[in-house]
Amino acid sequence: MKRQTVNMTDSANIAKTLSIALPYLQRYAGAVVVVKFGGNAMGDDAAMAEFARDIVLMRQVGVNPVIVHGGGPMINDMLAKLNIESSFIRGKRVTDKATVEVVEMVLSGLINKRIVQAINDQGGRAVGISGKDDDLMVCVADDPELGFVGRPVEMNVQILRDLYTAGMIPVVAPVATGMEANETFNVNGDTAAGAIAGALKADRLLLLTDVSGVKNQSGDVVTELSPQYVRDLIAQGVISGGMIPKAETALAALEEGVRAVVILDGRIANACLMELFTDHGAGSLIRSTEPRVKPRTAPTSA
Repeated sequence: MKRQTVNMTDSANIAKTLSIALPYLQRYAGAVVVVKFGGNAMGDDAAMAEFARDIVLMRQVGVNPVIVHGGGPMINDMLAKLNIESSFIRGKRVTDKATVEVVEMVLSGLINKRIVQAINDQGGRAVGISGKDDDLMVCVADDPELGFVGRPVEMNVQILRDLYTAGMIPVVAPVATGMEANETFNVNGDTAAGAIAGALKADRLLLLTDVSGVKNQSGDVVTELSPQYVRDLIAQGVISGGMIPKAETALAALEEGVRAVVILDGRIANACLMELFTDHGAGSLIRSTEPRVKPRTAPTSA
């Protein structure tokens, strides 16, 4: 790498940041971190490249990242081009046979390979798969009203272990096989990420989104929540719409053994790194009892 000229103050700040990060680097060495990537960043080249750099850095310092992505806006665009109408119930897409074919095409093809390429461009070794590969996710219909929307009932995550043990970064499209021959299911990206994180007993599940986090009745972001508080907010209707699948995913993942879940503001630069390697949060942390290296604080503006 070509040596760059950096003033002494900037160099000192960089060195200090690395030194402060040491306990966190040690804390997460060898940890499995599942990252659900979605939102508007997927359609922005600069944001995609920044996300890819963060993931490559995580891998470089010993973290085992597993990426699960969504693709709602891109699916919407393709359905519109094909004049296929789409609707949502409780934050989940109603998926008929025509729609699930488009979903698989967009998720497993266009989006998955774009993320893989972005990570590889930053020096990583990414491999794109879907929930169909090696029967990673086997589903049944989640709700008759939703059509071909799947609920994972069998998880076979050895393929992911094989990949990250070999130094690869798995990138998973949330499309799954069914119990019957030739069945294809669309799986909500948050649901898929939670199921994968639970099956891997991941240290962290990071759900990137386009909002600042979980808000309370007053509209303020709550930086730390217990599972019971999340249930209360759902029951009161405070958590609603597209936040419901994320909250339900967090609760299910914790029950399956994930240590903590963060609903993360993906609009913040380097949000994943901030969450893992500093004492500043970038969203809402949901956990039962596990303490952090230091007390959690809200991020400060630059």
